Amino acid sequence: MGIELLWLHGVYVLFVIGIILVMVLRKDTSLISIVGIAVLGFVATGSVTTAVGGIFGSFIYAITELLPTILVICIIVAMSHVLTDTGVNETMIRPMTHLVRNPTLAYWVIGIVMMVISWFFWPSPAVALIGAVMLPVALRAGLPAIGVAVSMNLFGHGIALSGDYIIQGAPTLTAKAAGIPVSDVISASVPLVIIMGVVTTAIAFWYLKKDMKLGVLASPKETVVPDAVFTSARVPLSAGVRRALAGLVPVLFILDVVAMFAFDLRGGDATALVGGTALLILIIATMLAHKQSGLEQVTTHLIQGFQFGFKVFGPVIPIAAFFYMGDSGFIKVFGEVLPQGSHGIVNDLGVALAQTIPISKEVAALTVSAVGVITGLDGSGFSGITLAGSLAQLFATALGAGAATLTALGQIAAIWVGGGTIIPWALIPAAAICGVDPFELARRNLYPVAIGLLVTTIVAMFLL
Repeated sequence: MGIELLWLHGVYVLFVIGIILVMVLRKDTSLISIVGIAVLGFVATGSVTTAVGGIFGSFIYAITELLPTILVICIIVAMSHVLTDTGVNETMIRPMTHLVRNPTLAYWVIGIVMMVISWFFWPSPAVALIGAVMLPVALRAGLPAIGVAVSMNLFGHGIALSGDYIIQGAPTLTAKAAGIPVSDVISASVPLVIIMGVVTTAIAFWYLKKDMKLGVLASPKETVVPDAVFTSARVPLSAGVRRALAGLVPVLFILDVVAMFAFDLRGGDATALVGGTALLILIIATMLAHKQSGLEQVTTHLIQGFQFGFKVFGPVIPIAAFFYMGDSGFIKVFGEVLPQGSHGIVNDLGVALAQTIPISKEVAALTVSAVGVITGLDGSGFSGITLAGSLAQLFATALGAGAATLTALGQIAAIWVGGGTIIPWALIPAAAICGVDPFELARRNLYPVAIGLLVTTIVAMFLL
């Protein structure tokens, strides 16, 4: 690498460290992220005007990447407002309160359901499907909203996405990069995914229970959702109409699930189906409740949803914009300033790390895991798993074995970090549906995920 390129990568690493330290200190990261984007632009181009303009360009790029998630969250929140105002939520929730009677059951039941649905349709649509129905049930059972978000996040964006056994998008990418069959990666990932999942979710639950006992997390029964929320409606509906809507909402979402499976809808298509269904429910419920003023109330509820969505995303966009500069976003914003053969700042750093460490089973496992973590810092999870597969092939060739295990390890590390458990903007769906701060959710997930990765990496060393 040339001197300028070394400067560029060094600046990126320094700001990454700075952002992590700011998060640990529980401070906002917007300012340091914006300064980081400007400094990266200036180091890469030598132009002050390009660097300053790059700040705005990076925001546009980040918003464009996040827009589908923003929209579906806004619409889901708007729909939830209507269902709450009309008392439909209460009617839907009442039968389910008998199934989840305490915080422990709420945490594990929601997590397992989230995991199973995410295997088939990926986590983002599953968050929308599960959160709108199960959050109030969990709150009534005594599990704080942050606990619901942790459960959905770790089981969905962690366990389900890192294994990806049904859709097989992740293992296909890593297997091709490593030059081995997909089935080998899936088989090798099973024990690692189980270990990572059990350790992480158990530690996260232990932290939740401890904080609840110490009073750090207030009881939602007392402070978040008092009984009045569940026993009164601002816009009364007749009992028959309310029961009809309470039955219609889950039926429509179940039909979404059937349609996703029948028509092979995944990722963005599945999210769009859920968002469109939520919008139809919003319209139907609003028109039935408000009648003559329904046209105006539909707009009012949409405005409420958009206000909530952009309020949540406001502090996230700057930090997302910075980390997108570590991947393809840098070229989109600042042009072709990286040298030929570069795969982006983050991936270049991963390659440099692998090339500077001597090879052994222990070092190979630690390096692949570390590279997975580093490439996951862009918040994608999938952008760096091909690099993890390539490095796994390299180390396996040197060791003479272990390609599948190393590939699975790199895949798990990259997706648990970047797929949506400790990178704030990547875990926004669960945070927004539960109405919690994504940065607080990231901080709460940090120690369980870090411990889980350490244990999983150690186990991988013995499996090589």
